[in-house]
Amino acid sequence: MSRRGAAIGVLCAMSAIVACTQKGSAPPVQSRATLADSAEQVLIDVHTLLTVHGVQRGELFADTAYVFDENSRFELRKVRATFNTATGVKDGVMSADRGRYNLRQQLLEGFGNVVIVTTDGKRLTSPQIRYMQGLNEVSSDTSFVLVQPGRTVEGIGLKADPQLTRVQILRNLGARGSFTLPNQ
Repeated sequence: MSRRGAAIGVLCAMSAIVACTQKGSAPPVQSRATLADSAEQVLIDVHTLLTVHGVQRGELFADTAYVFDENSRFELRKVRATFNTATGVKDGVMSADRGRYNLRQQLLEGFGNVVIVTTDGKRLTSPQIRYMQGLNEVSSDTSFVLVQPGRTVEGIGLKADPQLTRVQILRNLGARGSFTLPNQ
């Protein structure tokens, strides 16, 4: 080997040693446990049907789902669910920042900026809403605002069908607009 080749080899070895000893920036480390750390599975771009006795009552979409409890509980991120009538016609959409779906109980819960919009223009907003598939009922025990054409109702706690046609308000905080009383 020539002196020139040996010198090049020594320079390459020294460069490699120097490069290995230089400290770069450390990779980011999560300071607390995340859902992904304990989930049985992590699903991306989720789409599933919501059925009751073989009848499609809606569809569920989520950006991310973390699966727990032997594939029966799903913690969801960026949730959207559609609601269908008993004949399968789409009649509303629920969206939320986060959600939880319990397959055994057929219970979908939305958390954080939950909004239900029906096809006829009604809009329900709340920090938390539950949808019980078997009963075909939405409910909440926290504050809500229900906007219907011509009126707005605010309250705490409600039970309703997903189309927001039959609404039971547990505590009314006030209403604005005009409305017709039943049997009047």
